[in-house]
Amino acid sequence: MDAFLETERLVLRPFTEDDTEDVWALDNDPQVMRFLNGGRPVSREVVRDRTMPRLLHDHPCTGTRGYWAARRKEGDVFLGWFEFRPLNEHSAAVVELGYRLTRAAWGHGYATEGARALVAKGFTELGVERVTGNTMAVNTRSRRVMEKAGLFFVRHFTGDWPEPLPGSEHGEVEYAVTSTAWAASRRSRTEPIGPRQARRP
Repeated sequence: MDAFLETERLVLRPFTEDDTEDVWALDNDPQVMRFLNGGRPVSREVVRDRTMPRLLHDHPCTGTRGYWAARRKEGDVFLGWFEFRPLNEHSAAVVELGYRLTRAAWGHGYATEGARALVAKGFTELGVERVTGNTMAVNTRSRRVMEKAGLFFVRHFTGDWPEPLPGSEHGEVEYAVTSTAWAASRRSRTEPIGPRQARRP
């Protein structure tokens, strides 16, 4: 299947039914699911009947998916998935950024690499105006990825947890970036330093 996006090391492509076993294995790693369901097991039936339909769903406003299977180019290894999902089914103005990677993929910069590429594609090709992302306040790794992807801290809030998880008492955080702020940030990184802009050592 054609790739939705490629980076230096990653291929993000639409999910297929053949990915069900990989998704089931991902969702049954207690460390991966620690901040999502407390690390509880997830049955194959739940993945097949609830998770996969969400991952396979096409959004009319973009004509494409909201989730993509992430594979490492070298060896074609399944690494997890990335979310870049419109919050309104009929408008691409605001999308939610997310990622869930296998434990073996942690610590290699894959989450940041994929997230940055999705944000850039959203603002330059998909008509996105704002990218947002949420996580538990104590999930420092996820927060760091959002920051590296160019999102800024927006607010701290308390979510409605039917079954509170360890750490949920500290609440959740929202990060976001607008297309205007993202473009300004890119310009500031690429503008040459002239005589009036020269920085002191």
